[in-house]
Amino acid sequence: MDFLNTYLIYLIPVFGLIGILAMIVKSAWVTKQETGDANMNELAGYIADGAMAFLRAEWKILSYFVVVAGLLLAYSGTTVATSSPVIAISFLIGAFLSAFAGFVGMRIATKANVRTTQAAKTSLAQALKVSFTGGTVMGLGVAGLAVMGLGTLFIIFYTVYVKNTGGDVNHEAMAKALDVLAGFSLGAESIALFARVGGGIYTKAADVGADLVGKVEAGIPEDDVRNPATIADNVGDNVGDVAGMGADLFGSYVATMLATMVLGREIVSHDAFGGIAPVLLPMVIAGLGLLFSIVGASFVKIKNETDSVQKALNLGNWMSIVLTAVATFFVVRWMLPEGYLHLIRDEDATGAVKEGALVFDKTGVFLSIMVGLIVGTLMSIITEYYTAMGKRPVLSIIRQSSTGHATNIIGGLAIGMESTVLPIIVLAGGIYGSYHFAGLYGVSVAAAGMMATTAMQLAIDAFGPIADNAGGIAEMSQLPEEVRHRTDNLDAVGNTTAATGKGFAIASAALTSLALFAAFVGVAGIEHIDIYKADVLAGLFIGGMIPFIFSALCISAVGRAAMSMVHEVRRQFREIPGIMEHKAKPEYEKCVEISTKASIREMVAPGLIALITPIIIGFVFGPEVLGGLLAGVTVSGVLMGIFQSNAGGAWDNAKKSFEKGVEINGEIYYKKSEPHKASVTGDTVGDPFKDTSGPSMNILIKLMSIVSLVIAPHLHKEVNQNKRIQKELQQRSMITHVIHADKKA
Repeated sequence: MDFLNTYLIYLIPVFGLIGILAMIVKSAWVTKQETGDANMNELAGYIADGAMAFLRAEWKILSYFVVVAGLLLAYSGTTVATSSPVIAISFLIGAFLSAFAGFVGMRIATKANVRTTQAAKTSLAQALKVSFTGGTVMGLGVAGLAVMGLGTLFIIFYTVYVKNTGGDVNHEAMAKALDVLAGFSLGAESIALFARVGGGIYTKAADVGADLVGKVEAGIPEDDVRNPATIADNVGDNVGDVAGMGADLFGSYVATMLATMVLGREIVSHDAFGGIAPVLLPMVIAGLGLLFSIVGASFVKIKNETDSVQKALNLGNWMSIVLTAVATFFVVRWMLPEGYLHLIRDEDATGAVKEGALVFDKTGVFLSIMVGLIVGTLMSIITEYYTAMGKRPVLSIIRQSSTGHATNIIGGLAIGMESTVLPIIVLAGGIYGSYHFAGLYGVSVAAAGMMATTAMQLAIDAFGPIADNAGGIAEMSQLPEEVRHRTDNLDAVGNTTAATGKGFAIASAALTSLALFAAFVGVAGIEHIDIYKADVLAGLFIGGMIPFIFSALCISAVGRAAMSMVHEVRRQFREIPGIMEHKAKPEYEKCVEISTKASIREMVAPGLIALITPIIIGFVFGPEVLGGLLAGVTVSGVLMGIFQSNAGGAWDNAKKSFEKGVEINGEIYYKKSEPHKASVTGDTVGDPFKDTSGPSMNILIKLMSIVSLVIAPHLHKEVNQNKRIQKELQQRSMITHVIHADKKA
């Protein structure tokens, strides 16, 4: 045990390395699977080439941003004692690993899609194995890179700024180490926002164009090879739902650990790790969750065609959650000391705990982690209910499709708004419960517990786009009906898992943002935030508005790009004779180019809002007003994220329900019926909701919090200067008063 006490910090990157090695093994297995005939390989090649073209264009633009931001951070690191120019290097590493995590997932997804199609010729079980293993590569890659990257940098910064200077967790040395480490999270979240928004605009522009012209106007199937936008649509599944999601959850994973570490620095802990157990704990939990995600993934399998794919995924998910919970119990009891824990600021000058201060123990910390796991599970269950086929919300949208397009839209909007109630109650209960058990550290460690099985959650999520692409390749290749039936089975489950993944992500973002908010308040030196002040209240309202303008920019971008796509698809149908008779091949590359250029151009404005707003508000109006802004954007962003993601998911599965036939008022309706056309319109409206603006909300609120945390030392410096100036003015006033009094005497 003494050995572990001494070397535990060095074992954290090893957890990440194990995840990366497992990823390599699974990636090699997927690559060895059969790819099918020449036609299937040609179509898969178009998709892979289009995805890489997008990433190259995106990385070119982001490289300029990363260089400029890195230079600014390097300069800012020289202006305060608790930071360092090294924060720029940390930022660059975080940005690179975030982009690389998305690339790893997208690369394997473009390999796994055609192999899943080929496997579907054999059995549903084999198709699930290939598609889920592809998703597992994504999950393990993201979690492995995050744990290894953050763990390694922490060792370096802890050694340089704390250990070698004789400091400990209670001194400014640790504050400096964690401030520099915050650059890693800032880099990860910055890339995540641009990747998520850019990828979302790309995929939905192609999807909307393909649906409106191909399905509604031309009356051909969604993935028909004659549709010029179908390749761009399939490319979009990879750049948005795989590369974008990978960068998204990489950033979330890192931000959650960082927030808990920053709050852990303020805890007085007489433990066997030199007082840094609360700082190390979130990284250890993440490492264990990664290992148990590997175990849980091995349980995702079926034997027969009639077995439930959803149950297999749920079994693997539950296994990873339960194993992580059990292991966490023993880890918390081992790492944290006996007796009570409390914040440094709750001590008086003698070192005694102030009366009324919040104290907690290791049991409270473990119970907070359990709260996080429960909140994550409940959020997934609630999201599944509101978006899954056969449940009341989706059935209500189907029924309202029978009376036209307008009532379908009304029904979907109502379901999306209704779906915010239970998740917010669960989140509120989770915040209250975790705070009760261990204060703000409990809230942050609850988020860490929720995110512990990110590898498994992301594997389930990434499996969906792979299955979707596999179905597209099957339809474009005109494979037998039984093959398409198997890929449709996987795709239908993938739609639900994608929706539950978004619910999981926004729940974790809410808890993480609250933890980052608490960390910001502490670092900025704010005693309290008074909403009775006019400027703070104004900041609160401005923050509440940000998610709305952000969503407007994202949705408008999809609309503009979709219009260009619609015009291009119509042009090709009109000007290229023989497309509908399979005598001529559409110009797929033209549609891919439209989506690529539009997404790269349109992703800039939403991203800049998230990055620049906290800086302007913080330096112009001060940290207290910035705190009001963060409170407003967090509450509004969580509600908007849940509403949009669930409404879009419900619309999507309402449309897909018509593929097998639905009963409305005693009559069965199928594809190409009038209710089905209304459901396609609803799905088209929901597309930018669920895949562009909705899932971007969780990155928006975390990125603004991280930017605020990074600039907090600078704001603290200004606060101290203002306090010093006020004190000098008061002293001068007192001296002047004494002089006047003497003169009168």
